[in-house]
Amino acid sequence: MKTYLFFLFLRLAVQLIGGSLLIRPALSFTEQYEVVGSSDPVLAVSGEDVILPCSVKPLMSVVDMRVEWFRLDLKDSVVHVYDDHVDKNTDQSQSYRGRTKLNHQELQRGNASLKLASVRVSDEGRYKCFIQSKSWYDDATVDVKVEAVGRPPVITVDGFDHSGGLCLQCESEGWNPEPVFEWLDSEGVSLSSETTETHRNTDGFSVKHTVTVYERDNNKIHCRVKLRHHMLETQIVTK
Repeated sequence: MKTYLFFLFLRLAVQLIGGSLLIRPALSFTEQYEVVGSSDPVLAVSGEDVILPCSVKPLMSVVDMRVEWFRLDLKDSVVHVYDDHVDKNTDQSQSYRGRTKLNHQELQRGNASLKLASVRVSDEGRYKCFIQSKSWYDDATVDVKVEAVGRPPVITVDGFDHSGGLCLQCESEGWNPEPVFEWLDSEGVSLSSETTETHRNTDGFSVKHTVTVYERDNNKIHCRVKLRHHMLETQIVTK
């Protein structure tokens, strides 16, 4: 809860002079501001840099204030700290070391946006930008979504079934969010996967699908993995 160091409702000083009231503006006010982030998720691409927006309004310098960025969804989540006119990142989370930057010149314009370099899938999450002056503080949240294109799919032969069908397995890893997987025959007709496995770790999603085909029907099988406008595909000739 925000704390007020002065009576915010005391806007006017009243002085009684000669039986009449003299009303004049009070000389002391609490400096108030609102911290603004982004109402929409910030979309980042794995391996590239991204800016996490954060600023104050009305426009004022935050050079003399404390600026702290941290993750809401992780323990030991200090991302970046600026205080006493310098960056203070001794307690910064190891995964962010050397990858964060505040533009000190922009702080004079009330802009405390954070540059995050070489984005990783593990950077996806909810961030908080906290700005504190001597008499006020406020914060805003920024949701970061990371898109990662995985490795090309690999098809392997896993033997034959009792009917002579060729058992194929296709796998790919490093995707985020979860991709769309598809088997196609030589005519471009979609084949249903018989088994599917999906796992997620700090590097993204890994997928593994299997299918059984019969050489008399198909001589070329395609394995395709798609994510939005990205697509990776490989094929195997069965005869």
